[in-house]
Amino acid sequence: MKFGVIGFGNMGGAIVKGALAKGTLNKEDINIYDILEVRNDEARALGLNVCADDEALCAESDIILLAVKPQQMEEALGMCRKALAGKAMMSIVAGVTIERLKKAIDGDKPRILRLLPNTPALVFEGAFGLCKETDFTEEEKKFAVDLYESIGIVEWVKEYDIDAICGLSGGGPAYAAMFIEALADGGVKQGLTRPVAMKMAAQTVLGTAKMILETGMHPGAVKDMVSSPAGTTIEGVEALEKGGMRYAVMKAVVEATDRSREL
Repeated sequence: MKFGVIGFGNMGGAIVKGALAKGTLNKEDINIYDILEVRNDEARALGLNVCADDEALCAESDIILLAVKPQQMEEALGMCRKALAGKAMMSIVAGVTIERLKKAIDGDKPRILRLLPNTPALVFEGAFGLCKETDFTEEEKKFAVDLYESIGIVEWVKEYDIDAICGLSGGGPAYAAMFIEALADGGVKQGLTRPVAMKMAAQTVLGTAKMILETGMHPGAVKDMVSSPAGTTIEGVEALEKGGMRYAVMKAVVEATDRSREL
């Protein structure tokens, strides 16, 4: 299938680059259009076909990925005009429901799959929440699952839960990065060089996440396994509890979810 991407920014670019690196997509089958010429130039440098506008991209593609900012959604779909008729469209526009997408489309409506990705797709470790409420054909669903599973994990969820996926895994890379930075800062404060502290912090978070995913261990069990009686780790755990880390992280997910619903 010819795959078109409207919006070649951080997320749209991460999906395409990840899939190209994995061999899931061939560059000759990918069409790109972005309102910023610098991004179109980036796509050309990768050997991708850059279309003249949104309408041309839709006309030349079988499945279209809408990867624009929420405030740009109506303008982008307005430019597609009737070229979306009979096509399949995937949307990663945060906070924009399937109903709103259909209202913004002029003419016959395409089949729509709404989903929420995250940027670790760029290194084949993405997390993708796909809406169960879709009228994609079975072949189109398979294309979507194959694409996203090649660069991460896929979970089918109700559309109402997409906002929570946005607040958790959509924003999660930022929260995780802040935690890694804080770990490294602690190491630097205790005398480690910045490069060593950063590498040790990032690998520690990566290894812990992999251990939880591959063994099925509960995070609490991992914590208990490391926390020896009257040892060093339990002192650190107490400091995190005093600092309200759990509450702060939970609040971050709640606030981000609420903002997604506002959008």
